[in-house]
Amino acid sequence: MCFTSTPRGARLARRLVSHRLDDWGHPYTTPVNETVTLITAELTANAVRHGHVPGRDFHVQLTLTEDVVRIEVTDTRAEKRPPASPQAATNSLSESGRGLLLVAALADDWGVNPRPAAPGKTVWAELHAQAKGHPLTDRVALEPTDLGLLLTTASLLRDDLESQPEDASRGGRRR
Repeated sequence: MCFTSTPRGARLARRLVSHRLDDWGHPYTTPVNETVTLITAELTANAVRHGHVPGRDFHVQLTLTEDVVRIEVTDTRAEKRPPASPQAATNSLSESGRGLLLVAALADDWGVNPRPAAPGKTVWAELHAQAKGHPLTDRVALEPTDLGLLLTTASLLRDDLESQPEDASRGGRRR
């Protein structure tokens, strides 16, 4: 599907992915649904922040095979490509740049491909969809400080994307 390159478009894409996974047999509260939805939130937020070209939308494609869920987010900005290693672009003092660390930690595989017939790029991630258990089983656990940092970053990104416009009747922001 095609979405406007705005925070609202990113939020709608995330919700669509969660609903589609539920339709495909991965209910909302399952680890697969929650993990792919979080990955989608990060990739679509990056498309809005770093891949935005005025007047151009971003595209989301969700694919489910027998045991793999693949999410692809395509934008039209070719010159801004994510680094090959998210750690290389992350500055510990920076307030941004940790979204791809989260994607790399949660996904079984991820990468970036140029668009074949148009300017832009596709950032994709894959997760093995297990019938039972958590999708992150048999992985090396993150250091506690790294996990806390990733969760804080995810929370900040979610709050930023879901912030509401000012409510004139109350003179402040709606929460």
